[in-house]
Amino acid sequence: MQTFDLKNSTVRELNAALHDEASAGAEFHVVHPNGKHSVAVGAMYDTRVTIDGHVGYYCAGMNQHATITVNGNAGSGCAENMMSGTVRVTGNASQYCGATAHGGLLVVEGDTSSRCGISMKGVDIVVGGSVGNMSAFMAQKGRLVVCGDAGDALGDSLYEARIYVGGEVASLGADCIEKEMRDEHVAELTDLLARAGMKDADIAKFRRYGSARKLYNFSIDHAGEY
Repeated sequence: MQTFDLKNSTVRELNAALHDEASAGAEFHVVHPNGKHSVAVGAMYDTRVTIDGHVGYYCAGMNQHATITVNGNAGSGCAENMMSGTVRVTGNASQYCGATAHGGLLVVEGDTSSRCGISMKGVDIVVGGSVGNMSAFMAQKGRLVVCGDAGDALGDSLYEARIYVGGEVASLGADCIEKEMRDEHVAELTDLLARAGMKDADIAKFRRYGSARKLYNFSIDHAGEY
């Protein structure tokens, strides 16, 4: 295991090591992140990275293949545009967590702020707590699971992403509606929660939300909803 102490090493040095093919299959331990930004960005190989402490903006952005764990809280844009792999935050994450992410699994064990999963394009996001306003705004593909509550305008201008919420929803955004929870969705949700390490969540409390598909093409009848 290679240790990076960010009191002495730079974030650039850490990220360069994660971009190196030699990091494939290796383990990295990062200490004293002290809220630094862009920690473990662009990891390209099946590396395991454990970060002990709080991180700033854009931690684990553009992740590919790596398994990254933050033992603390994460600032804005955590796992933005991740492509694959797994990112886990054991605390809370700030706004636009998982924005534009294309694949992989993002787990936040605590709460996230506004715009969680904005414009997600295939990622699976599981939040153990609650999410803020405008979460899954313009989400195109993937699944967002919220074990707690969701803020206003959930799923605004949603495309084909699926949303599961175990708590209360303050309000739904334009073109987002509650949908039937069929057996296939129960199986999907059960699998996602198990993968996230939250298999004890009460499946019966969850409701499913998706697109009403009224805003795919402009219609004068729905002009007021755009």
